[in-house]
Amino acid sequence: MHMRHSTLPLAALLGAALSFLPGCESTKSSSPSPSDPQAQEPSAMQAADAWKRARVGDRVTYSFSGTQSSEPRGGGTARTLAGQVTLEVVAVQQPWVWVRVAYTDEAGKPLAHPRLAQDLLLPVRADTTRPLDVPLAGEKSAEKPSSAGRTWEATRYVSDQRPVDGPLNARVYANEPGPLYLTHGLLEADTTLSGFGAAGGFKLALREFREGSAGANAPVPALERPLGPGAYYDRRVDMGPSPSVQRMCFAAERGFLLRTEGPVDTNAAPCSDFSQAQPERLEELLMGLPWEALSSGEWPPATAAAGTRGTFTAEGRDVPALTAQNTENVEGTQRVFSETYAAEPWAPALAGLPYEARFQPLASSTERVAAGGKREPEGGTRLVRWGVWLGGQK
Repeated sequence: MHMRHSTLPLAALLGAALSFLPGCESTKSSSPSPSDPQAQEPSAMQAADAWKRARVGDRVTYSFSGTQSSEPRGGGTARTLAGQVTLEVVAVQQPWVWVRVAYTDEAGKPLAHPRLAQDLLLPVRADTTRPLDVPLAGEKSAEKPSSAGRTWEATRYVSDQRPVDGPLNARVYANEPGPLYLTHGLLEADTTLSGFGAAGGFKLALREFREGSAGANAPVPALERPLGPGAYYDRRVDMGPSPSVQRMCFAAERGFLLRTEGPVDTNAAPCSDFSQAQPERLEELLMGLPWEALSSGEWPPATAAAGTRGTFTAEGRDVPALTAQNTENVEGTQRVFSETYAAEPWAPALAGLPYEARFQPLASSTERVAAGGKREPEGGTRLVRWGVWLGGQK
């Protein structure tokens, strides 16, 4: 079957684009000495306790900038994007901590790019359902950077993949996350692209932080624009003799994002099992979203913008949509490829839909043109359902 579009998870797409965490090899010493930065790494217990002590108003803000050129050595026209990202605890209802994620320009106003134009909501469990560990790759060194008005005891991780046409990654983490627990204590990050005709990079740096006040209360907000955790979506996949419906589920625990994908189990509550989900650091995804906006260019995609306006319907919800079609002739066989995108990815009818699905095709299909011009479907995918699985939410 010839499918044009990959429904890879957002995390996988971003990971492929920037290779934020190359390699998973452990560089731990078997017997770290007091001077070994490894011995000073953020304690998992410290981070865990911080999430359990989360207060409404806890906030951290980073500035970011990215540049990307299609030409090696920086030639050609480079795309740039800069602004800041803020994470703020907006409600606490243990074991859940509700975090709002907002991308803005340097003046604090909304960014123009549709992918980053709206605040996103992120419920995070303050406990864990299983041990979570995503090792930090690279050579380590101790340093004491000054950032956001204070000096930190920190560890720098440098992973240089340039010899194999990969990126140069640097990450600096505070040894004790303290008020930066929302991002595991991240102070700064820098990725420089290399190889395969890519040029550019991405930088993130701590700008400010604020701790909330004890006793502050706020109602749990509705999950209208989920980053992912707390929500799910189902996609019908028509491939081969046995079509199926696949469910994408999202959760977050102590600053790690969890995503699972598999057939819908009608005998189980939605998203009740994340035991096999691969954890991803929240701070890496926060860097990935503006990078993806930079990489993707304008919205909607040019092919869709020139397409046909219509309505996409799923479970009684009507979504304004754009459908693009193109025909290809390969070795005498003619095929018609169709893709339907949301005309407005933040349309009210899409309330509750996880972020990644808003910017993928709502539907895509391949048809073969048979003798006499008759079209025969060869397969496709279609968003059929989405919702919120987190208890008590509508």
